[in-house]
Formats: sequence, structure tokens, C-alpha cells
Amino acid sequence: MEFLSGFDELLQIISGMVWGLPLIIMLVGTGVWLTFRLRGLQFTKLWGALYLALIKRKEDSDEPGDITHFQALMTALSATVGTGNIAGVATAIAVGGPGALFWMWVTGLFGMATKYAEAVLAVKYRIKDENGNMSGGPMYYISRGLGWKWLGVLFAIFASVAAFGIGNMVQSNSVADALESSFNIPFWFTGIVLMAATAVVIIGGIKSIGKVTGLLVPIMIVFYMGGALYILLLKIEAIPDAIMMIFKYAFTPAAEMGGFMGATVMLTIQRGVARGVFSNESGLGSSPIAAAAAQTKHPVSQALVSMTQTFIDTLVVCTLTGLVLIVTGQWNSGLTGAELTSTAFTSGTGSVFGQYIVSIGLALFAYSTILGWSYYGEKSIEFLMGEKAIKPYRYVFTLFVGVGAVVELDVVWAIADIFNGLMAFPNLLGLLALTPIIVSETHNYFKLKNVNDINS
Repeated sequence: MEFLSGFDELLQIISGMVWGLPLIIMLVGTGVWLTFRLRGLQFTKLWGALYLALIKRKEDSDEPGDITHFQALMTALSATVGTGNIAGVATAIAVGGPGALFWMWVTGLFGMATKYAEAVLAVKYRIKDENGNMSGGPMYYISRGLGWKWLGVLFAIFASVAAFGIGNMVQSNSVADALESSFNIPFWFTGIVLMAATAVVIIGGIKSIGKVTGLLVPIMIVFYMGGALYILLLKIEAIPDAIMMIFKYAFTPAAEMGGFMGATVMLTIQRGVARGVFSNESGLGSSPIAAAAAQTKHPVSQALVSMTQTFIDTLVVCTLTGLVLIVTGQWNSGLTGAELTSTAFTSGTGSVFGQYIVSIGLALFAYSTILGWSYYGEKSIEFLMGEKAIKPYRYVFTLFVGVGAVVELDVVWAIADIFNGLMAFPNLLGLLALTPIIVSETHNYFKLKNVNDINS
């Protein structure tokens, strides 16, 4: 036991180093740099991108790719709209104060440029594998675009390990814990059901995943947003003060208040930025793997859709969670994580129904994350070992979903967190080195295509 305790402490130290200030500066700095080079494209083209992603939605297409723009977006959202939107936001505000939400917004706005750039490269450098399916992502644009195959291999290794942790066992354990706490459902039963539900979807590959996430993700987001909006409607008179607190405490220290121990401005910034990146995954290199499967002839078309993922995840869903925490007055209660969000929703609705919203939302978010990350891991394994490894991978991945629901995961959490962070380094190097390609593709697209086709 002493060995395990010491090993866990070592992993926590390594995780702190990986997710330290250098990585956060690289993640945000890359977003700022790309925003400058792309002339603020995420601001000027946002509404057109939302139209293309959510309204235009071509369901049938003869363009190259495996799934539609919308399904690619939903697959990526399935992996990012997860525990970070419920537990991560609560942790950031509990430790850093209401001002942390402001810095999550900043991270999200610059992260949209990063997400856009990732998708441009993912589609440009994707390939068709022996099974006739598209394969793409950082491992491909690093190896094909830069010729640095060794760095692409490193990314694929990091991603494949992270998929079994942050995208699998950690999520199934979160589902089992939420359902046991709210509905007294045994952990083992949740594990069996999740294994079956996962197997049914991922055995069919990306087309099956795309269809399911295209249906599940909008439902789960609307369900959770509906609960949050209901509370905000009940507390509508408190919203102006909440917004003032967000901006005030973003630049001035929050005083001690109740269970809240106070936060320096630097801690507020650090928590907001770190949780923002954790939530939307901009710069980590995961979501461009899904973008590469989209039916599109031009990289920029899918990239515009992909950047709305960060907007929906951080600027919409995380904002709603943060506002509920503040208007209910629970943000300084001394609680943290999913427990804080659950308490805020219960307080806001005035009944146990609020707890059910969070528990069901957490279960749906975590399950969708399993589906999205199963594909990320599959493509990483395929890059490393070839198409023959895909089917065995799917079976093993499904098995670990069940295992994760019934075992203690402190060490798994730490390892997953480390490899999740390690993914970012090769991906960010690829983005920075290939920035001229990103800018060129963007310039050519808007030069050849009438901008009104997107914004109309």
C-alpha cells in the first residue's frame, strides 16, 4: 500500500509538471498566434460557421469522407462535452472564484482558432486506409506535412493510452458513481449496460458512432441546458450581479466568503485557463481525428464547422454551469467538483430534481465521451499497428469500459491526465510549424468561394 501511495504521489507530481505553466502558455499562446495570423477568423466567420454546422447540414453527400459535417461535429462534441462541463467548471470557480469563468471564455475564444487550424490540417493531410475509411489527425499532419514521423508516432502513443483512461475507464466510473449516488444502481450493473451500449455502437466504426452521436449529443446538451436555463429564469434578477462578479473577480482578488478561501488574480487566471482547455480540448489534438472523417472537398469547410465545437462547449455549456453556481450562491459553499454543481442545481430547482439533472447529464456526457474517444484511440492504434489492429482494439476497449465502472481509479486518473497533456506538445509543434499551410488554405478558400455562400 505504501508503494501504491508513493507511486500515486509521483504521478501527481508528473501530472503537475505536464499541465504546468509552460503547457498552458503554449496552448493559449498558440491560439493567440493563430488568431493573429488568421485575422480573427473565429469572430468574423462565427455566425456563418454556426449556420453551416447546425442549419445547412447536408445529410447526403458525394464528397469524400465517411460522415457528414454535422456528424463529425457531434462526434467531436461527444468527446469534449463531458465531466469538464459539470465538474471542471465547478472546480475552477470553487478554487479561483467567479472570475475563473471569464478566463475560461478567453481560453475558449482563442481556442476556436486552434480548433479551426487543427481541422484544416486534419482534412488536408488525411488518407484513405485499406478499408476505404478516412484516417487523419495530428499523427498524419505531423508525419505527412512535416516529415516528422517519429513525432507523429509519439502523439499516437500518447493518444492511444489516454483513450483507455480519460476516454474510457474514467468516464465509465463517473457514470457508475453518478447513477449509484442518485438512483442506487449497482456499479457492476452500470458496467455491464455500458459495455453492451458501447459495443453496439463502436463495432460499426465511425459511421455508426457518427449516427449515434448525431442523435445523442443534441439531446443531452439540450436536456442539460434546459435544466440550467430553468434555474436562471427562476433567478433572473440575480444574473446582472453574477455577470458583474465574473468581470470584477477576473481582475481583482476575491475576498474570503463562506467556504470560499479567497483567490489571487493569478490563481483565478490559472484555474480558468486550465479548466477551459480541459473542457474544450483545443490544442490537445483529439478532435481533428473526427474532423478528418467529414464529407468535404475543402479543409476550410470542415474547419469552420469544427471551430463551433469550442464555442458550444465553453461559451455556451460551461457558461450556463458557471452562472448557475453563482446565482444560486453555492460557488462559495466549500464544495467542489460535481458535488458542487449537483448542490447548485438542487438549490436552484428547490427539489431533488436538480440532482437528477446533473446525474443524468453527467451519465450522458460521460457515455458520449466514451464513444468519441473510442474512435480517437482506434485511429491512433491504426496509425501505429495498421488496419488489422482495429477489431481487436474495439473488443479490448469495450472490455475496459466494464472494468472502469467497478474499480478504484486514482492511479488511472493520474496516468490518463499525464498522457492527455502529453498529446498537446507534438500537436502544438505541428500547428506552429504548419501555420503557413493553414493560412494559405484559408486564403485560397475565401478567394475562390463567395463568402456570402457561408454567411447567407
